[in-house]
Amino acid sequence: MKAPPFRYHAPRTLDEALALAATLPSPRLLAGGQSLMPMLNFRLLAPEHLIDLNRVEGLAGIRDEGDAIVIGAMTRQRDIEFSPVVKARLPLLAEAIQWVGHRQTRNRGTIGGSLCHLDPSAEQPLVAMAMDATLAIAGPAGRRELPMQAFAVDLMTPALEEGEILTGIRFTPWAAGHGWAFLEFARRHGDFAIVAVAVLLELGADGTATRVSITLGGVASTAVRVVQAEAALLGTRVGPADIEAAAACCGQVDALGDPQVPAWYRQRVARTLCARALPAALARAHAAGHDGMKR
Repeated sequence: MKAPPFRYHAPRTLDEALALAATLPSPRLLAGGQSLMPMLNFRLLAPEHLIDLNRVEGLAGIRDEGDAIVIGAMTRQRDIEFSPVVKARLPLLAEAIQWVGHRQTRNRGTIGGSLCHLDPSAEQPLVAMAMDATLAIAGPAGRRELPMQAFAVDLMTPALEEGEILTGIRFTPWAAGHGWAFLEFARRHGDFAIVAVAVLLELGADGTATRVSITLGGVASTAVRVVQAEAALLGTRVGPADIEAAAACCGQVDALGDPQVPAWYRQRVARTLCARALPAALARAHAAGHDGMKR
């Protein structure tokens, strides 16, 4: 099928893009287009105007600010995948980005496009939730910032007001030597994840868990932090019984069901993935020498 008719706009500046988004009737923003274009072709969307952000200056790039890594909303996923800054300071994102579609889609797809599309199975919103990322937004009323928890309102529903544009994402790196792991299960590589899990883990000098993040994707309308699983690990030395307790919490999340994948199946996969991801994250933390033991 072909997309419905629309008027195409290619602004060069953010101010120009904001003016178009605020004044045109029924506009739609084009970032990477890896989700938008199929939706247009299937006639799931019929905007009157399409605003292409690809030529807007200043919306792409990866910047190390010391205490934070700022990634422009129009940064290609492929650039994130090969960024030495991301690999060194945001290893969870570097690992998760390799699960995004295929090389061809990562060549065009953008991190901001994925966050605004907010598919519950998508890897980048999951990492943003796991790392408590902060999203920078520009609009007719000025600029504002939102934590990822507040940005993800519901199924494919970001907290963007009319005429607003996501401009960047701020990630605060975890302490050097932390452990991380990202796993997902899909019918085949490159498909949408049935369930995905992101784990971050910091250990104290005595080997106990001092900070934990366990986040699931694909199970609910948005990515969800499993705070009960995190609490099961905090203050422990993260042994097999602790991992099993945290995994059991993941298996009890209020999961979505559909004719292809019932809720109980997503819960079972969530438990299994958590039980696999936690030892991987723990091993990385130990390998970094933060287990309080001499080697």
